Amino acid sequence: MAASERSRPSLFWPLAVIVIPLVSILAKITTTDAHKLPREGAFVLAPNHYSEFDPLVVAISVFRTGRLPRFMAKESLFHVPVVGWVLKRTGMIPVARASSASAAKQTMKQSRELVEHGRGVIVYPEGTLTRDPQLWPMRGKSGAVRLALAGDIPLIPMAQWGTQHIMGRYQKGLSLWPLRKRVRVLVGDPVDLSDLRGRAGEQAAINEANDRLMSAITALLEQLRDEKAPAKRWNPAEHGQRETGRLDS
Repeated sequence: MAASERSRPSLFWPLAVIVIPLVSILAKITTTDAHKLPREGAFVLAPNHYSEFDPLVVAISVFRTGRLPRFMAKESLFHVPVVGWVLKRTGMIPVARASSASAAKQTMKQSRELVEHGRGVIVYPEGTLTRDPQLWPMRGKSGAVRLALAGDIPLIPMAQWGTQHIMGRYQKGLSLWPLRKRVRVLVGDPVDLSDLRGRAGEQAAINEANDRLMSAITALLEQLRDEKAPAKRWNPAEHGQRETGRLDS
């Protein structure tokens, strides 16, 4: 049943009681095609990212479907007192550093655990706020597709738009007025990776899967914005930009 996961007692309950009413004051969130998010079993959800506020939008959209919004978080945060305890108790997933020799092994372990426990995880494939001047999705990292390929897990694209009116990219505070700004969320069909199964360790397969994912997210955002994205995806490296703060490899 859709509400089976959310109905289990967990730390998400008090968090939801506090967070959802507060966010609802600022945002009127409308989620379209939420039924495309699996009601049970593992999944990797990959949204676009252009505001520090949009994780709350994504989390609430997922929670409303009956699933629990678990994110990937920096591995170092799991060692912070209290914060680390909360992350572990809510089933968040630590991100291995890209330079770590055990990164691939950890990805396999994480995939097996997602499948074993029937959990979903939210992974921002861009790894950080998009650097695209017009807020279109930029070049993606590999974390989301690696998780999906390693465990043959559904990879679900998602796009959201309107959050920038509450908190713009790099904005320090919230834009409080007018209240309940419209934020639209659109969930897409799973990205077809069937021809890439069993090739999780091949860079060519990773690149192809990543391109399909970012194209799917961009197509969803085009629907929400009712306009076409640039023909070429923004690549920070080509513009002398550092991709700091990334949560993905």
